[in-house]
Amino acid sequence: MASLDSLDNSTTLATRAVKDVYAVSRLVREARVALEGSFPLVWVEGEISNLAMPASGHIYFTLKDEAAQVRCAMFRNRNRQLRFKPENGMQILLRVRVTLYEGRGEFQLVVEHMEEAGSGALQRAYEALKHRLGEEGLFDQAHKKELPVLPRCIGIVSSPDGAAVHDILTVLNRRFPAANVILYPVAVQGNGSAKQIAEAIALADQRQECDVLIIGRGGGSLEDLWSFNDELVARAIFTCETPIISAVGHEVDFTIADFVADVRAPTPSAAAEIAVPDSMQWLAKLQSHCRRLTLLMTHRLHNDSRHIRHLQQRLPQPQTMISQQMQRLDRLEQQLHRSWSQTLNHKRQRLDYWSIRLKHPQAKIEAQQHKVINLRVRLQQSIKQKLAQAYFHYQAINQRLQLTSPLPAVKSQQDNLKQLQHQLHNSMKQLLQKHKANLSQQMRTLAAVSPLSTLERGYSITTIASTGQVLRHVDEVEAGQHINVRLQQGQLTCQIKEIKHD
Repeated sequence: MASLDSLDNSTTLATRAVKDVYAVSRLVREARVALEGSFPLVWVEGEISNLAMPASGHIYFTLKDEAAQVRCAMFRNRNRQLRFKPENGMQILLRVRVTLYEGRGEFQLVVEHMEEAGSGALQRAYEALKHRLGEEGLFDQAHKKELPVLPRCIGIVSSPDGAAVHDILTVLNRRFPAANVILYPVAVQGNGSAKQIAEAIALADQRQECDVLIIGRGGGSLEDLWSFNDELVARAIFTCETPIISAVGHEVDFTIADFVADVRAPTPSAAAEIAVPDSMQWLAKLQSHCRRLTLLMTHRLHNDSRHIRHLQQRLPQPQTMISQQMQRLDRLEQQLHRSWSQTLNHKRQRLDYWSIRLKHPQAKIEAQQHKVINLRVRLQQSIKQKLAQAYFHYQAINQRLQLTSPLPAVKSQQDNLKQLQHQLHNSMKQLLQKHKANLSQQMRTLAAVSPLSTLERGYSITTIASTGQVLRHVDEVEAGQHINVRLQQGQLTCQIKEIKHD
């Protein structure tokens, strides 16, 4: 009986122990659910210790600081995204889930993301500032200013002791040594460096002594380049009226200053390449243009000289023309006197007939005078325009030829041209006077033979009313017939009453 009772007691104790185990497991599961449900993903920072990296690919370590420590686990599907190798003593920043390891009933953190503490915080601050400034429009392309094609002065905002300044000056001296350079010395890292950079940018923009600014420094870590990620520097660049080239770090480095600046250069040397043109290329282009200009001007001068010689050959001397015209005038005057007596009677006979059919020549004379005046004005305007064009063309050629200095030849051609212009002007003036005199003489001749002049002397023209025939003899009409009598002013219609023969 005693043995049976002992067996029953043992069975009872075993049953109770199993129940206690089930109760603990349930309690642990409930605690894990409570922890995971109470805490969202959180960020923690600390130092790695007791690092273990088994063949399974998982990472186990303890995260500690000066006051506490906690176990952490990062499973293989998460640590594949790591960009560095964790080591004991490394300061890290973690994004974790709070949970409970049921196997040991221990509180632990399951790591979702791991990054180095220093660079990670700076990177988040960098991304936050970049996003905020981008939302404000500081990076918009509409605010970017064009760089000058040929800057006279270049400002450099950088450390005077850095290699970046040396690289920039070397490239500027090689590509375009004529450009002036002003250095605005600042600290490019450390406390207060961002303020110095912003103040130097504002000072350079206020002085207006530079056509373009280059800001930057050599390569380094994110902490070293942090001064160019400062909001104060970004806003100084944005408000600057002078075009700015940002050249911070190496080609793979990007800062807030790069996004705000008008142009981003991958390196300081590249910034110098962008800021100025290649003087050798410009010199080659200038020499090419000079050669083309020289050939063009030589060809033009040759053509102008040939044209002037041609005009000289075609244009006779004014004295010769005057002598010829005087001889011709004398000859015509003699012919006129000889033919005047022969044609006078004939003109008188036909005068009455033509006086009826012809209109007064005064209107035609006035039209011819008006035409002559218009032609003279147009000729003078054309001469002035040609002279003005020639003078303007000469001034342009004179300016372009300053480098090649063909001044003696141009001076000689200019003197010849002025002499020819003077001769041409005198010739045209004399020719116009001669034509004007001829026209006046013809007007006087027409006025002398005009039938109106005859009427002014008291004569009249009588025509037969029915036929319009000029009446020359009394036998051409009969008594009772109507005739028309034209006087100097007005016209009479008469009827013949009586015919008398002389």
